[in-house]
Amino acid sequence: MVRKPLLFALCVVFGFGGLGAQTSSWQPSPGHTQVPIWPGTPPDAQPVPGMEYVESTKDEVAAGKPYVWVSNVTRPTITVYSPKGKNTGVAVVVFPGGGFEGLAIDLEGTEVCDWLTSEGITCVLLKYRVPSLPYDWHCKCRPNDLATSTLAVEDAQRTMGLARLHAAEWHIDPHKIGVLGFSAGGYLVAEISTQFKRRLYAPVDAADKESCRPDFAVGIYPGHLRVGHNGYKINPNVPVTRQTPPTFLVQAEDDNVDGVNQSVAYYIALKNASVPVEMHLYAHGGHAFGLRRTNLPITAWPKLVETWLGTIGMISE
Repeated sequence: MVRKPLLFALCVVFGFGGLGAQTSSWQPSPGHTQVPIWPGTPPDAQPVPGMEYVESTKDEVAAGKPYVWVSNVTRPTITVYSPKGKNTGVAVVVFPGGGFEGLAIDLEGTEVCDWLTSEGITCVLLKYRVPSLPYDWHCKCRPNDLATSTLAVEDAQRTMGLARLHAAEWHIDPHKIGVLGFSAGGYLVAEISTQFKRRLYAPVDAADKESCRPDFAVGIYPGHLRVGHNGYKINPNVPVTRQTPPTFLVQAEDDNVDGVNQSVAYYIALKNASVPVEMHLYAHGGHAFGLRRTNLPITAWPKLVETWLGTIGMISE
């Protein structure tokens, strides 16, 4: 369904003919405003090969529909989507996937927010910096496959702090803020779930005094959590401890991009650390299915998440 990226799914190789018309930058739907998460230049700013741009896929589809691809993000933003009816007080920071080279901003972003807000959950969509790993644009490769996605983690930590700082304004409970991510975003879920005791950047303001530990975490077909070709050794960049938040995982066994062993390795690490974890493995589904419904059982996963949020006390069962 999607081209296999260098690290994670949904990385569309620049210059290939699978994308449609290009626009200058991504904007949310009317009635929503994206806000920069940093008051000035983001920490550890790095050059990218061009200006941010948005393209709609042509040949790449999910559930028979194209998706929107955002590249060259250097100015990370958040867009807050609030429930229009009931409000559970729960909030979820959403990390779209894209191989840390781009973002599938609708398939794994705005469509997620539509679902969450319909269930009374505030959605905070993070457009994090991509590329966010060391990258050589001449050889189109990375020197270290296991490098921490520093820029993305910084953006995620900052966003968690902002959510807690603005909890009253956004009508959310500061003790019920979780994260949800797909593919590369699923790896980012694991990173912030295990790297929350220390900010990767110098504090900027009051938001950085707030805890950046998620209260719960949801990883959908996460990638790059297992190292090696044998066994289930966990990536050292996700040091799981008892303080890692309760976690929910979904993966298809026929995922030929990141593979089922990524989730299995993380599940084992969480269980060994006595972290509450629930994992659902399906025979079919592939990769990058998002929330788009098909005739495959795996696309009913959002209902499982809703039930799980009740079992861990985030929402009323």
